Amino acid sequence: MSIEVRLPPDMPAEMREPLLEAEAARGRELIAAGKLVRIWRVPGRIANMSLYRCADADEVHQLLSSLPLFPWFDAHVQALATHPLERRPTAG
Repeated sequence: MSIEVRLPPDMPAEMREPLLEAEAARGRELIAAGKLVRIWRVPGRIANMSLYRCADADEVHQLLSSLPLFPWFDAHVQALATHPLERRPTAG
């Protein structure tokens, strides 16, 4: 998934800083829970590419909407399926 954050340029620092801190805290919770598997920063932007492990689209939405910056970001979700090369052979 890709996320682009668009905070208003005139957002006061006293509102912006707690939001960013809360976002980082929630991200650490999602990592600890095994839901946020990987995250990469997009240089030069307030944006990231991330890999989430979710059961379905409803869970993706629930996790995204739990992020404090949700009202200010655009997320583009790409569902993935296991590639045959990644399947482990069954014992037999």
